[in-house]
Amino acid sequence: MITVFGTGTGAPVPADVLAGARLVVGGRRHLASAPVPDDAERVVLGPLAPALDVIERHLKVESPVVVLASGDPGFFGIVRALAERFGAERLDVRPGVPSVAAAFARLGLTWDDAVVVSAHGRELRTAVHVCRARPKVAVLTGPGAGPAELGAALRADARVLVVASALGSAEERVERVTPAEAAARDWGTSVSVVLCLDETRLLGAAARTVAGSDVGPGRWALDEDEFTHRDSMITKFEVRALALARLGPRLGDHVWDIGAGSGSVAVECARLGAAVTAVEKTRDGVERVRANAVAHGVDVRAVHGAAPTVLSDLDDPDAVFVGGGGRELPAIVTACARRARRTVVVAMAALDRVPAVREALTGAGFSCDGVLLQSSRLAPLPGDVTRLAATNPVFLLWGYRTPVSHEGVAL
Repeated sequence: MITVFGTGTGAPVPADVLAGARLVVGGRRHLASAPVPDDAERVVLGPLAPALDVIERHLKVESPVVVLASGDPGFFGIVRALAERFGAERLDVRPGVPSVAAAFARLGLTWDDAVVVSAHGRELRTAVHVCRARPKVAVLTGPGAGPAELGAALRADARVLVVASALGSAEERVERVTPAEAAARDWGTSVSVVLCLDETRLLGAAARTVAGSDVGPGRWALDEDEFTHRDSMITKFEVRALALARLGPRLGDHVWDIGAGSGSVAVECARLGAAVTAVEKTRDGVERVRANAVAHGVDVRAVHGAAPTVLSDLDDPDAVFVGGGGRELPAIVTACARRARRTVVVAMAALDRVPAVREALTGAGFSCDGVLLQSSRLAPLPGDVTRLAATNPVFLLWGYRTPVSHEGVAL
């Protein structure tokens, strides 16, 4: 049997938990503060595989094993690795208070509406995009992905970072800082968790049924009249529906909306959980994007400028939507395709642009497909009858980046 004990936020390890243990595994600080029996073997957790091998050796001779961990070891913790290697039935898990719960408790905030994301041993970009997309986020940090790095990535966003360090100890600190202030400091190694809050969008005190992030919108491809737009310069909902299906926006993604216009695609991607940057070359268009984002309760970063020039200052996207059809469209699509990690979707009305856009996608290593969308909507006629009113046809092309194996062969 493996006893997995979560120390919580500074909680001591009772002597009876370690009594009779022949192997005790844990972080250096856990082992230093626990009453480990003198005759027990100690393993300091670093790389996980060697520690698991030692545990397996002790289990073969039915030697009692204790693993010490922080907080709740079943929450982004070591329980997953132990269960996968040895089976959940061989674990006796005794959780402590997780750092996320303790940090929110220090602020007097509920956390059933918070999103928790781990940057420990993972790419920081996912945590950054979640922080941009959601108003209440807890980030579990790690080397190279701490408050300074998170703050640097969120400099342009209206967020408050709450850095909780050494929770439960005599050295505990809970500090509210701006992203810029976080980026300018050396936080050391005692950070427990970082909370990222958009205080303009924090959810109210209404009771919730499902914990964590919102489950998502009940509908999408919203009607055009649900957005402020100029002279019907908006991606029609039929086109938007297919574009969203091909973009696949989700929590943790970063989406560009190039030539955003009203920002209808940007807003819909944000409603589906993505962090979104909308690029619009007109100043009044930028204001419309911002107004539509506020009206739908999402955060969209609106950038004033012309593509492709302005794109060099943006973080790489997972997916890109390009609207419009000027002469510069192929160059814009090429620039977007060079940066997109997954897919590029292009909507255009001009038949003449289709071959050049297709070439731009395939030339960047994307598989390319497309469709001509032509729809007719129900429209009333005098006499309480209905006709079909045709909308303008739109070409929609999309490209997916071809995955490559470790040997460099296209899959």
